[in-house]
Amino acid sequence: LPLFTFRMESSMIKFLIADDHALMRRGLIQLLGEDFPDSLFGEAWNAHQIFEKVKEQEWDLVVLDINLPDKSGLDVLKQLKSAHPGLLIFVLSVHKEEEYAVRVLKAGASGYLSKDSAPEELVKAVKKILTGGKYVSPSMGERLAFELKNEEDEHRTLSDREYQVMLMIASGESVTEIANVLCLSAQSISTYRSRIFEKMGFKNNADLIRYVIEHKLG
Repeated sequence: LPLFTFRMESSMIKFLIADDHALMRRGLIQLLGEDFPDSLFGEAWNAHQIFEKVKEQEWDLVVLDINLPDKSGLDVLKQLKSAHPGLLIFVLSVHKEEEYAVRVLKAGASGYLSKDSAPEELVKAVKKILTGGKYVSPSMGERLAFELKNEEDEHRTLSDREYQVMLMIASGESVTEIANVLCLSAQSISTYRSRIFEKMGFKNNADLIRYVIEHKLG
């Protein structure tokens, strides 16, 4: 028998597609529906809806965007895994794998894939996760194995939120822009920036940007 047949024969597979863009949700439903024709799909476009829908019923897999309008997808991931340890979560993001793959896997995700990946790779990832595996792209495999073993880089001392703010500063976003994206006050972002500078020994934004570039984080 094919490897994945038992899942489709034993029960309907229930996917929760969590993304704030309607076109992305529709596209994912269409794509996954072709390989999992008897599946049930639910949709959520913000963190509040995700938590509500997970409360309402059980899902076989949550496909989660890391950028949500009301809460960081990384925070949503942690809350979901804390409340539902057995829930399978696959993070799909516009961010490059080297930026977040290690952190989302450590936070409990079963896989991470960039949104610019090929559709066939997405389906392959979903099938692997549904059978109990974890997935990152082949190009990320070796780097990930190294990263998970190597905890010596200074940025490992940053919290997930501090790390996120550091990458956003490096990309040229202002304190106000970062605050709007993360739904936090500008004062909170300034506090995170101060903590980052203190922990990392940065004197200015140029030091921060140089570090991110040298470590290929962004």
